[in-house]
Amino acid sequence: MKELKDLTVETLCVQGGYQPKNGEPRILPIFQSTTYKYDDADEVAALFDLEKDGHMYSRISNPTVNAFEEKIAQMEGGVGALATSSGQAATLLAILTICSAGEHIVAMNNLYGGTYTLIGSTLEKFGIKTTFVHLNNVEELENAIQDNTKLIFSETIGNPGVDVLDIELVANVAHKNNIPLIVDNTFATPYLCRAFDFGADIITHSTTKFLDGHATSVGGIIVDSGKFNWNNGKFSCLTDKDPNYHGLSYTETFKEQAYITKARVVFMRDLGTTMSPFNAFLTNLGVETLALRMDKHSTNALKVAKYLEKQEKVDWVNYPLLEENKNYELSKKYLSKGASGIISFGVKGGTEETKKWINNLKLTTLVVHVGDIRTHALHPASMTHRQLSEEAQIEAGILPNMVRLSVGIENVDEIIEDLDQAFKKI
Repeated sequence: MKELKDLTVETLCVQGGYQPKNGEPRILPIFQSTTYKYDDADEVAALFDLEKDGHMYSRISNPTVNAFEEKIAQMEGGVGALATSSGQAATLLAILTICSAGEHIVAMNNLYGGTYTLIGSTLEKFGIKTTFVHLNNVEELENAIQDNTKLIFSETIGNPGVDVLDIELVANVAHKNNIPLIVDNTFATPYLCRAFDFGADIITHSTTKFLDGHATSVGGIIVDSGKFNWNNGKFSCLTDKDPNYHGLSYTETFKEQAYITKARVVFMRDLGTTMSPFNAFLTNLGVETLALRMDKHSTNALKVAKYLEKQEKVDWVNYPLLEENKNYELSKKYLSKGASGIISFGVKGGTEETKKWINNLKLTTLVVHVGDIRTHALHPASMTHRQLSEEAQIEAGILPNMVRLSVGIENVDEIIEDLDQAFKKI
């Protein structure tokens, strides 16, 4: 029998993470406790000094959350993971772990609106500046990188435009400049794309979306590949001795887990963006069916995209696996099992016609969400990307008539019937 780490993602969805011992519960229990009992004072002191593994307070770690973290790390092929209270928290901690005031990051300009404002506006108030570049544009990337640049941030499949990141291309630029590539893998999930296999160094997810899959639990996660060389002279935050832990160096003490350890014992400890045990339990439960769901999302979405291509009231359609799509070749390389469940398209006529079409949907619901088992539609320009200026929206590919359609796992013919009846009313 293969070792756990060598199993397929399909099997790890079900069997990864929690490994019960003889006589223990077969299903991951919910450890709904803030704290943990010990018999020896020195043992607790060793926990605080990071000399011993174990749980001491659920803001920092918890057995239920830890089992979920282990499962996702195994599925992505990483050395460790840190679950957070939201996808935004995962993005924030992923950046702050290696980037401080006076430093700089480079990001693709096709990001989710909340991420765009987080790193382009909020982080600037903390003294961290961001340069946005067009997706997969090597020349812009090279020109944007400065001496104090600490990372490149991107999304495997952009939200909501669904353009595909050329992971190897961008990773090569990052590594040439001795900085890591952080990839938000929310839309692809580890089932459709393992970004570490193509050169990504850190992966983030909004677990709220496809990993949970049922719209029950807000959460996020950071996964560390363990492959980046933090000893290249640019990351004293990980190599230098930390006075808060009695002179400990993360790279010397924790080796390939230096990054994810600091994220937990410094930034999770101090900022407290903790995933609750109950949310970890529910999300872990959702992940067990991830492979089945992503297959269905992907096949449904491709059929819906082909329908939209032929619909006379549709201006344009973007879905990576449409043969005429600009992302088709990248999709065959990075998304060979399917291109996930998200489609972006434009309704002819502009903003008002687009809103009217959305308002006439029946089976498909208007919600501020994406990536669960139900079919949803949303108007990004007036909703998720509303904080961006019109110019920034256009630069990010957010057109006034764009619809983000999250295709669920319902009968695909009935999904199409619903879309069609709404088109007949505009």
